[in-house]
Amino acid sequence: MVGLIVMLALIGAVAVLGLKVVPTVIEFLSIKKAITAAKADGKNPVEIRASFDRQASVGYIDSISSKDLEVVKDGDNFEINVAYQKKIPLIGPTWLLIDYSATTVKGVAKKPVE
Repeated sequence: MVGLIVMLALIGAVAVLGLKVVPTVIEFLSIKKAITAAKADGKNPVEIRASFDRQASVGYIDSISSKDLEVVKDGDNFEINVAYQKKIPLIGPTWLLIDYSATTVKGVAKKPVE
């Protein structure tokens, strides 16, 4: 009986952790789609940021804004980089810190364009 209770407690703890982490992962996947769409829509950094803001409002993206995007000129194209941290409260003073990073670059990033 004690073994069953311990197993249920462990399963419950993993389930609660999953319920807190999964929404941040879903938002990160939305961010990756939004930066890909913004890259396709925009022809300069201003248009790329405006396109990302439109995608963010539709996709319920709250963790970052267009100001957090790093727009990089790569030859004739622009590439987009974004990195942010998500802090998830667990129990008491315990937090889970997740570093998210996404890019449209296939290789090394170049100098940012403002």
